[in-house]
Amino acid sequence: MKKFFRTFYGKLSAVFLVLLIIMGLVQTYITLQTSSRFIAEVDQRLNLSLARDMAAEIKPFLGEEIDYASIKSAIHYMMVMNPKVEIYLLDARGQILSFFAEPGKTVEAEEVNLKPIHQFLAEDRRTPILGEDPRHPRRSKPFSVAQLSLGENQPGYLYIIIGSEQYDSAAQMVRESYIAKTTIRGLVITLFFAGIIGLILFAVLTRRLHRMAQVVRDFEQGDYDKRIDQTSDDEIGQLGRSFNQMADTIVANMEELKRTDHLRRELIANVSHDLRSPLASIQGYLETILMKESSLEPDKRRQFLEIILKDTEQLNKLVHELFELSKLDARETEPNLEPFPIAELVQDVVMKYTGKAKKAQVELDASIPSDVPLVSADIAMMERALSNLIENAIDYTPQDGKIRVGVERENGGVEITIEDTGIGIPEEDLPHIFDRFYRGVKSRPMKNGSTGLGLAITKKLLELHGSTITVQSEVGVGTRFTFSIQSPSEGN
Repeated sequence: MKKFFRTFYGKLSAVFLVLLIIMGLVQTYITLQTSSRFIAEVDQRLNLSLARDMAAEIKPFLGEEIDYASIKSAIHYMMVMNPKVEIYLLDARGQILSFFAEPGKTVEAEEVNLKPIHQFLAEDRRTPILGEDPRHPRRSKPFSVAQLSLGENQPGYLYIIIGSEQYDSAAQMVRESYIAKTTIRGLVITLFFAGIIGLILFAVLTRRLHRMAQVVRDFEQGDYDKRIDQTSDDEIGQLGRSFNQMADTIVANMEELKRTDHLRRELIANVSHDLRSPLASIQGYLETILMKESSLEPDKRRQFLEIILKDTEQLNKLVHELFELSKLDARETEPNLEPFPIAELVQDVVMKYTGKAKKAQVELDASIPSDVPLVSADIAMMERALSNLIENAIDYTPQDGKIRVGVERENGGVEITIEDTGIGIPEEDLPHIFDRFYRGVKSRPMKNGSTGLGLAITKKLLELHGSTITVQSEVGVGTRFTFSIQSPSEGN
């Protein structure tokens, strides 16, 4: 039972039943009070003129001296006709001068409150008007009253309590009343069926919540494919849609975390490999120099030192590019946008790598029209991006190959392409070439100490300028990289 009332349906049902019981009790109380008031009003309306008629009967006995014996005899006759009344003779202040009722009854009060009497005698009275019962001062009962003169024109009142002992058991009268019993019986039946129907409706409504709770529990236990069926647009349906969206986001984030974790592991493995190789080489050559210090020829020593220097430069380049990429990831580096001629920058970068291209026996040239507009970008970042792309093209283009850097005007800016006749990139590798340390298949050999970070850095630099780099490649034919930079009027 305790477990049932811990459920939402149990709590909702308990609150609903308690409210029904309270409403039933309140309605029963209102019904009893209304029935009592109705009985009092009926009694009072039926006896509105009772005091006036009785006052006319006893008026002859109210001379200079009140003939109480004759009044009692007259009243006794009238009480035989209406035994449920109690009659009081009051002076102008409400003091009780005489009391007429069945034998054995006593009066506890010495006076009667005149306020209800004045309300009764007013022309605009609204019944029922309840007055004080001298025999039970704390109770109020329906009454009839009439003014009369008490000896030498002294004003007074004939005050009649209607109902007497019968009114004292008004609750019993209500219980025995057909209307009251029918009303209460109908109320009980109505509340009973309302409770049954309410519990059934609550069960239907909370069933959806129960199913939602089960889906959430299954999702919590690892069943990430579970989703809530959306069958309505009400608040529960909106909650279901919100959960489904949240679940999709969580699953997507989990997949992204898995992918990131995989890349992190791959990054650590690649960094470890790229650091281990030159460090091992440096260590080996240094040990050789130390071991053969006395017998090592100067030319051989210089050769070993040049190899150590080359490996040290490779390590320095790797650490520098890792640091640069981490700053780009953290958005610690923001571009300093300024208008400049991109054509001149492209020409300068091409000239810088002409010597390396000749050494690799690769033809490098630029195609730059004369009407290229200015662009809005960070000059240093653009030079870095162009350098990475051209250096990457030289590294993966075989002897007698060609590299062409093209600059073309486009709507709102300039489009730059770096196209080579290199070995190309397999289709399955294209989505990953901008991942850090990704070098594709072994058929694409690394030359000149490439770290595998150049394209990742280039992509980050262009993203800071709101630009996207695209790649097209075919194995054995070549590769083409393309990106755009906005002009000052359209730029950032």
